Amino acid sequence: MSIIIKPVISEKANYLTDLRGSYSFLVNPKANKIQIKKAVEAAYGVKVADVNTMIYAPKVSSKYTKKGLQVGKTNKLKKAVIKLVEGEVIDIFAVN
Repeated sequence: MSIIIKPVISEKANYLTDLRGSYSFLVNPKANKIQIKKAVEAAYGVKVADVNTMIYAPKVSSKYTKKGLQVGKTNKLKKAVIKLVEGEVIDIFAVN
């Protein structure tokens, strides 16, 4: 099971990185905070101080067509905000 899916790169995530030293990642919805902490420490070689997680419910959309009502939904997402120990930095744009 892959824990970290990808880093979140947005204006708000970059602002939190500059302001608090927090980094945002999309993670596997079944992963817990301890697994997320170990995965980030192993992948980036840093010390994690705190992990906060958020679960986003799937979004449902529907439309009427010739065949009737078509219903679809997106996948459930889990986002983790990682706060590093003072002085630690992750270079997200580095090529691995």
